[in-house]
Amino acid sequence: MNKRPEILVAGGGAAGMMAALFAARAGASVTLLERNEKLGKKIYITGKGRCNVTNACEPAAFMNKVVKNPRFLFSALNAFAPEDMMALLERLGCPVKVERGDRVFPVSEKASDVTRALEKELRRLGVSIRLNTKVSRILVENEAVCGAELEDGTRLDANRVIVATGGQSYPSTGSTGDGFRWMAELGHTVYPPLPSLIPLTCGAAWVSALQGLSLKNVRLTLKRGKKVLYSDVGEMLFTHFGISGPLVLSASAHMAELAPEDVELLLDLKPGLTAEQLDARLLRELDASGKRQLHTLLTTLYPASLAEEMPTLCGIPAQTPACEITREQRARLVKAGKELRLPVDGTRPLTEAVVTRGGVSVKEINPATMESKKIHGLYAAGELLDVDAMTGGFNLQIAFSTGHLAGMSAAEPDAF
Repeated sequence: MNKRPEILVAGGGAAGMMAALFAARAGASVTLLERNEKLGKKIYITGKGRCNVTNACEPAAFMNKVVKNPRFLFSALNAFAPEDMMALLERLGCPVKVERGDRVFPVSEKASDVTRALEKELRRLGVSIRLNTKVSRILVENEAVCGAELEDGTRLDANRVIVATGGQSYPSTGSTGDGFRWMAELGHTVYPPLPSLIPLTCGAAWVSALQGLSLKNVRLTLKRGKKVLYSDVGEMLFTHFGISGPLVLSASAHMAELAPEDVELLLDLKPGLTAEQLDARLLRELDASGKRQLHTLLTTLYPASLAEEMPTLCGIPAQTPACEITREQRARLVKAGKELRLPVDGTRPLTEAVVTRGGVSVKEINPATMESKKIHGLYAAGELLDVDAMTGGFNLQIAFSTGHLAGMSAAEPDAF
């Protein structure tokens, strides 16, 4: 006879809700355990509160945005692709729209609508949702899951447990690293959590002087030696601690396991111009400016605060008259305009990262089911896994896809 699975899902975020939803649809008895007072707390802060739920790009393009262990995700993304997530939300009464960069948002632009739609479906399916419930450990007998123990000592029996507790960024949302500890206690390899998609720190005085300056349509390039690790055009922001913004967060995803001194971050302020074209434009400005001081002349090319700093960065007195600028000084100005080195010395704390690099080794998880290769009936999904991607809805989709696959797989009945 087939025994109906009794499933505990630890973590009520994106991966946990999806796992519970599809396990219940498949006929399992599901209890969803969430340590917070509400589900999907981290979803509320994604996309600046608008919730960038997924990305509607082509599959190959999606995989190119996965920075760590993309091959592990083939089965999960094939089973539940971005279009499936979009269709699900539409069916649940949360219409979505596609914006620039194929980013998908709810039409209402309210993250709460995404969580509300998923929670409503969970309750319709009969999932038992237990809020303010903290798990202390996963229970195992004879190398098979048998339930979980709560912080108050209560034992919950189950023959399947899906761990979807997230990483260790934004701990106020409940991602406190508990899942890493449980999985390590059960013999899994857990790589140390590192910040990814994180603002970068720069101690240089000129960077601090530019705080508040936002740049658009600039190119940021990350290099390790001669190898280009990342390069894209977009937006960035100077802050009191260093640099932030979409380009910087994306570049940081390629730096998570590297020391700052091992990489070079270069800013192209005029990506639409070649160095020769920028030199020609600068020469025209110099010829037309006479005794005008260099730092005021440069405001025709750059924002005022940046124009003020550029001469010093090039080793030229800011008050130098345009007519006295030498060819060699002009070459330095052009190089700074096309390859301005950003002196990065670290990252902001892990607690401020959008996602966590590191976590449970994917070598110990079956990619076709999300089940542990070490413990029968134990599944892992979402940010708990050592998989992460760029900004743009990719990380949420990974959580949804791995959660879906874990839920569907866990709901398969045991044969006796």
